[in-house]
Amino acid sequence: MARVSPEEFPDPVVDSTLAAASGQSRAVLAGGCFWCVEAVYKNLDGVSTVKSGYAGGTADTADYETVSSGTTDHAESVEVAYDPSRISYGQILKVFFAIAHDPTQLNRQGPDTGRQYRSAIFYAGDEQKRVAQAYIDQLDAAGVYNAKIVTKLEPLKAFYVAEEYHQGYANLHPNQPYIAAVSMPKVQKLRTYFPGKLKGVKAR
Repeated sequence: MARVSPEEFPDPVVDSTLAAASGQSRAVLAGGCFWCVEAVYKNLDGVSTVKSGYAGGTADTADYETVSSGTTDHAESVEVAYDPSRISYGQILKVFFAIAHDPTQLNRQGPDTGRQYRSAIFYAGDEQKRVAQAYIDQLDAAGVYNAKIVTKLEPLKAFYVAEEYHQGYANLHPNQPYIAAVSMPKVQKLRTYFPGKLKGVKAR
């Protein structure tokens, strides 16, 4: 649990200054159930698409039933495509740590347990690794959480898009008990504490 509210969360001191040639960058993050993490990032200004999927393992085990067994190296993950001229990689990570999940829980997230629910940042290159490690060190040094961050930094080898029925699941099923209890409170938290980061809202 964090010692501070999301609005008091520090901005990353070290951030990426790289601009994507295509105008689009990607971040792959794992923070428990991908439905929940996807639901948060879909609301962020500067984010174009969010896909639920699997990272950390191989193509032959990248399916929901196998990953859910906990016997693969995959983590339920999301691929966030964003415009770095509108939102930085560091700000993507700030939302990850402040809103999307609890990075002090090892191989679990709330009621979901197993390595497939681990906290991980799958970095695509040295720049993402540098920014992510610096931010974790910054948050730990500041004592933002009441325990040490256990988020793993893992090189992104591949991202495998999950089955179609997982895509946009929280938006399609807001009244499903798990979504109502776990996903929607995170989305509300984003809206409450970071209103200036929402789509359709002009930053002050």
